[in-house]
Amino acid sequence: MSKRCPAPPARRAVSLIAWLLLSLWLTLACSSPSGGAGLPEGRDLLGKAATAMKAVKTVSFTITTEGRPPVPVKNAEGSLTREGDAKGTLQIDVLGNLQELEFTVTGDTVYFKGPTGGYQTMTRKELAGIYDPSAILDPDTGVARLLATAENPKTEAAEKAGSTDAYRVAVTLPQQVVTTLVPGVNDKVDGQIWVAADSGRLLKARLPIGTGANTGTVLVTFDGYDAPVTVATPTG
Repeated sequence: MSKRCPAPPARRAVSLIAWLLLSLWLTLACSSPSGGAGLPEGRDLLGKAATAMKAVKTVSFTITTEGRPPVPVKNAEGSLTREGDAKGTLQIDVLGNLQELEFTVTGDTVYFKGPTGGYQTMTRKELAGIYDPSAILDPDTGVARLLATAENPKTEAAEKAGSTDAYRVAVTLPQQVVTTLVPGVNDKVDGQIWVAADSGRLLKARLPIGTGANTGTVLVTFDGYDAPVTVATPTG
């Protein structure tokens, strides 16, 4: 019977190095808390986004809903300035009926009108009790704070948001601040946000809301960053 000789030292060393490299690769592949290999950390993306949103001067936004989320604002679009002026349209659920309103916020006065009739007015403080879209760019209470206080961020993918390269991040948003975007939310929201890969600005938020039969999704999108926006007192 032939006697088996032990592997030469050089071969054993190569095998040991290969095993160590494989173990290291497996450890790194399984230990990332914020997404796949090569993706930035979710917390870093949120920090960059919060800082970027504090510097925004103007933005356009849209809100749409899918399904039956239990929120009063079903659709909206408009333009905002960092000073708090805003203009646009809202579709609000009032006792099961959709009411469409045009709005203009300038200074401390809010102008609004329905499909018929002229403009009526209220104060900004009165508007805040319903929904104040002009607060979205407020650096202390708006989107910047929403991003800074988001919990459990995890980067899921690098993909396009519209035509812009972005990172999709899963987040948990506290109820107290998510109402800045979507009024009527009564609990924290596990959703997703899309952050621009270059500027760090928020491009989109997807917010599943509700339970049982009253369940749906609210989609909020932002574009037209720092484009000229003129908000004038309406007539008529």
